[in-house]
Amino acid sequence: MKTKKVPMRKCIACNENKEKKDLLRIVYNKENGVQFDSSGKLNGRGAYVCKNEECILKLKKTNKLSHALKTEVKDNIYDDILEHISNNS
Repeated sequence: MKTKKVPMRKCIACNENKEKKDLLRIVYNKENGVQFDSSGKLNGRGAYVCKNEECILKLKKTNKLSHALKTEVKDNIYDDILEHISNNS
């Protein structure tokens, strides 16, 4: 019996490879701007981040999310991400 391949993605904050389902996907597209992608299927440029506060704060400090999405990310987006993580854990 074949084992199913598990999709792996890299967190842009800590550079750790983890399973896709364990990471939060953030997407930028021209119509909707920066938003969460809980389904993993939204169109646009995506970036994956660990679901912990430490990685989000590191993203905010180093501005890596702006570089990954190739657009300016406002501070309120980071606050929304932190709130989303705290509500879902």
